[in-house]
Amino acid sequence: MLVALLAVSTATADDRGGPLGVTVAGRDARVGVLVPAAGGRHFCTASVVEAPHRDLIVTAAHCLGGDGGLVFVPGYRDGRAPYGEWKVRRRFLARGWTEGRHEDSDVGFAAVAPRGGEEVQDAVGGNRFVTGTVPGATAVTVTGYPNARDTAVSCTAEPHALSRTQQRIACPGFSGGTSGSPWVNGDGQVVGVLGGHDQGGTTPGVSYSVVLGAEAQRLYGQAAGDP
Repeated sequence: MLVALLAVSTATADDRGGPLGVTVAGRDARVGVLVPAAGGRHFCTASVVEAPHRDLIVTAAHCLGGDGGLVFVPGYRDGRAPYGEWKVRRRFLARGWTEGRHEDSDVGFAAVAPRGGEEVQDAVGGNRFVTGTVPGATAVTVTGYPNARDTAVSCTAEPHALSRTQQRIACPGFSGGTSGSPWVNGDGQVVGVLGGHDQGGTTPGVSYSVVLGAEAQRLYGQAAGDP
């Protein structure tokens, strides 16, 4: 298990990416890693999204498979958890993923348990989850944690449509472990989640996301309404 530092009540400001298409060191308290509850290395990225119960994270559906427990560590850096470790208590996956592993359904949510009476969104903030945006309508900043690093990377670029249901972005350095990374536009809205086609991509220079639509909106409604 990770060595946790004392949690703080407010998040520091995030660092946006550098020039378009350039990957730099990233830092955003709302973005963190998923780690097996039994211990081990981080393996996927997730981020906090705004929800009525203030307990919700979004990631790729393929990051939430298996029966083992998971822990979310926002703002993870160099083996430390500056905002604490948050146990995943419930996972939400679309039927298209659970029944067929369909790449157009590769988005998932998880509710995390409070720590000391505080919800994760109160500790670090959250971005708004938005569906129905057109790929390429605006540049987005992608922030994620490669398996080989203990710090995040970040890149700002313009996404482009791969198909009606999938979008792509060219950012170097987004290798294994960055699945689940949020694509955040300039209004602080999550308009993509790294995953989808080829579970997010087979090369570190090009990444993919589901075009967030009606299925993602229904899934968010289910997750956000969970008591």
